[in-house]
Amino acid sequence: MQRRSARIVSAGFAVLALVAAGCGSATTDTPAATTTASNGAFPKTVESGSDGGTVTIDAMPRTIVSLSPTATETLFAVGAGEQVAAVDDQSDYPADAPKTGLSAFTPSLEAIVAYDPDLVITSTDLGIVTSTLADAGIPTLLLPAATSLDDAYSQIELIADATGHDAEGEAVVTQMQDRIDAAVASVPSRDEPWTYFHELDDTLYTVTSESFVGQIYGLFGLQSIADGSDAGNYPQLSAETVITADPDVIFLADAQCCGVTAESVAARPGWGSMTAVRDGRIFPMDEDLSSRWGPRIADQVEAVAAVVRQIPA
Repeated sequence: MQRRSARIVSAGFAVLALVAAGCGSATTDTPAATTTASNGAFPKTVESGSDGGTVTIDAMPRTIVSLSPTATETLFAVGAGEQVAAVDDQSDYPADAPKTGLSAFTPSLEAIVAYDPDLVITSTDLGIVTSTLADAGIPTLLLPAATSLDDAYSQIELIADATGHDAEGEAVVTQMQDRIDAAVASVPSRDEPWTYFHELDDTLYTVTSESFVGQIYGLFGLQSIADGSDAGNYPQLSAETVITADPDVIFLADAQCCGVTAESVAARPGWGSMTAVRDGRIFPMDEDLSSRWGPRIADQVEAVAAVVRQIPA
């Protein structure tokens, strides 16, 4: 498996999610997919993009192309799976999604149009997707990386609305919220926050507490050692900075893609003196769950809760 580019990761959560092909096997308890739309009231106009734009969908989509792994997961979770004709080459969940060679990085208008879609969903425009597809008369939803849990919930409900599964979308969000609330409640609160280093790859790109995954850690009172960086929410740290910060916990989001292990981290020069290494608090995390903002967010929250419960109060 090719290792992801840390420089692409640092450009933002939306691009990070696209490059994270991953090998994740986590499952979710979202409601089973249904094939009957809960709201056939079309045409309808829905929001698209981060600039307040809208897209009008004339009829319930029957042939959907997804160029976003997060959108793919959402479509199947809200019951629109049978409406999906093709997904991009990074969409690896669920296993029965119709994965193709379509690329979200170098999208081909001809390849997309060949599926005769009546709806395309993407998380990044790259300057060509939405405009060219609009010229071809194909409704396209541009749903960039969510910046908060509420933003993620809104996108799930929007995709459900756009595909005629309004009630299913609301049910998915409600179940996610219930699971997240239960996971957070399962962990005792602390007077002082634990500090952490979330490793995106072995060139030491990481996340701040303001990043999407950082906000999830924040639900449990965890604080990133990268906070205060002037390089955005996905900065690259030096080994000296990490060692000096001495995090209480290290999360590895590069175990699957790059084979990084607790043992290889401990073997790095100077790292053996850190609290997280000395006390055995190095935890591999599913890289797909850490980089997508769809229904499996609840799985990520539960995974973090399971880790935190292992840490002495």
